[in-house]
Amino acid sequence: MSERVVIIGAGPAGVRAAEAVVRAGIRPVVIDEGSRSGGQIYRRQPEGFKRSYETLYGSEADRARAVHETFDALLPQIDYRPETLVWNVAEGRVWAARAGETEAIPYDRLIVCSGATDRLAPVPGWQLAGCYSLGGSQVALKAQACSIGGAVVFMGTGPLLYYVASQYVKAGANVVAVLDTSPFAGRVRALPKLAEQPDLLWQGVTLTFGLIRAGVTVLSGITPVEISGDPQSGISGVTVRTASGDVRQFDCDAVAMGWHLRPETQIADLARASFAFDPRTRQWLPEIDGDGRSSAPGLYLAGDGAKILGARSAEVTGELAALAALGDMGHAVDKDRRCYLMAQRARYVRFAEGLAEAFPWPHQFVADTADSTIVCRCEGVTAGTLRASVSEAFATETNRAKAFSRVGMGRCQGRYCGNASAEIVSALRGEAVERAGRLRGQAPVKPIPVGTARTDA
Repeated sequence: MSERVVIIGAGPAGVRAAEAVVRAGIRPVVIDEGSRSGGQIYRRQPEGFKRSYETLYGSEADRARAVHETFDALLPQIDYRPETLVWNVAEGRVWAARAGETEAIPYDRLIVCSGATDRLAPVPGWQLAGCYSLGGSQVALKAQACSIGGAVVFMGTGPLLYYVASQYVKAGANVVAVLDTSPFAGRVRALPKLAEQPDLLWQGVTLTFGLIRAGVTVLSGITPVEISGDPQSGISGVTVRTASGDVRQFDCDAVAMGWHLRPETQIADLARASFAFDPRTRQWLPEIDGDGRSSAPGLYLAGDGAKILGARSAEVTGELAALAALGDMGHAVDKDRRCYLMAQRARYVRFAEGLAEAFPWPHQFVADTADSTIVCRCEGVTAGTLRASVSEAFATETNRAKAFSRVGMGRCQGRYCGNASAEIVSALRGEAVERAGRLRGQAPVKPIPVGTARTDA
């Protein structure tokens, strides 16, 4: 029987994994939720659009082009399934839905390159129309060639905050302000680690100064106060407290928010991978070895879906995971190539540690969220309701709080409220955040039509 390798995701990690598997003479199944390869960071523009790589991807244009060209060259040698949602993994099969049908695809080795989503913090008013995640605002620009609003504020922290704001400025959009919750001093302290990738460090500096030269207000160390507006007309402004204690208000009709990223771990969870708490980023991550092997037999994790190390590292870890899978199947692996990739990964790990230090998750701000603030936008659950599940219903961790309050029961399954919920629950109980646990993945990981028909591979 031929060796069955399934790769989930066609971003930079998935592309490099597929390349390594094909090089070993195996035809993998590559499943991608997107309509075209590239993932979120290298998302392709729709057919017929003519914007240049330099316009779309800026300093990462050459890398984006290389990933796209590599995948296009692989197409005759892979079983590529775009616009296909992997909604469950069980009993050695991947359950994938497309065009109203679902198929159980058996595998011997499963390489998950699921990517990441924005990590969001609840801010009063963030449920109003006109509030987007950074990733959502990026999709609008790349896939629809439009801005999310006529006057946009970017708020949160992390490199993506400045990157997407710069893309908007370059596209001619009206960017009112970039409001960063991280203090500038943290970036200075993190410089020795950030210097592991000097070109990326310099890129961050040039993006910041480019925004300032464009007339955009750039503030560090802010505390969000409110996103103002009303349900009928949406957002009208953003109010923050500056590092010096002044209160400033910015008129706008759209806000893009994001506090760095969180791995998309639902598929790894369903595949029975073990998880461990990462105190540096204050979130639960799947356990893997340096090559990408998880605790579950035949399961390998790569890219930002395992740990947030960035797009460049995703290419490295995607290839490493594929080499690990191939070696476990008895194929010869180039030891020198593996050593080179491991050394590259180590540098990206140190750089990521610097990013976590420079752009921390504002856990105290989240823990202090006012009772009236909505935490779970899918279900409209407020921080007060969540706290009541602890103080009145005696929930001891987030899954019990979910049962009593419905937090995390909506369409996103806690992707956007899970981290915040854990901070609120743990703070009320006076315990470390890891004691609050994590919201576990459930199938289907995203909604599928009730009438979806089943076919068998």
